[in-house]
Amino acid sequence: MRTKLNLLTATAVVLSFLAVREAYADPRGLWNTEDDSAQVQLESCGDELCGRIVWLENPTDDQGNPVADAENPEPELRDRPIEGLKIVWGLQGAGDGESWKDGKVYDPESGKTYNARITLEDQDTLSLRGYVGAPLFGRTSTWTRADSERAE
Repeated sequence: MRTKLNLLTATAVVLSFLAVREAYADPRGLWNTEDDSAQVQLESCGDELCGRIVWLENPTDDQGNPVADAENPEPELRDRPIEGLKIVWGLQGAGDGESWKDGKVYDPESGKTYNARITLEDQDTLSLRGYVGAPLFGRTSTWTRADSERAE
């Protein structure tokens, strides 16, 4: 009898852990970038995960114009505003419930696009890895979940 009780208790503990893990296994939502200079809204785009910049700490230049995508390698896109820009796309679930892979991330500061993967570290922290070729050759940025969108 005692063995059954121990088994039931152990099962309940494991199931509660899995339920908590499942509760934060969703990267959709509002995220502050590592340097806290922008907020990105991650959302479903069909079967994939994508993200747009929805807030910038400095949304305008010295003349009061929206900060533009000036470093874009395509000249016709250099006048588009960074705020509202899709910078993450194509991410697909890796099957483990906590990471998404095979996507792309665009860095408006350099105008470069990198391969991307996201891993949820916990409910309020994610790691975005941008890389060229293999993930070994890249950089990881840590984002924190935002409570709400910041005011202009």
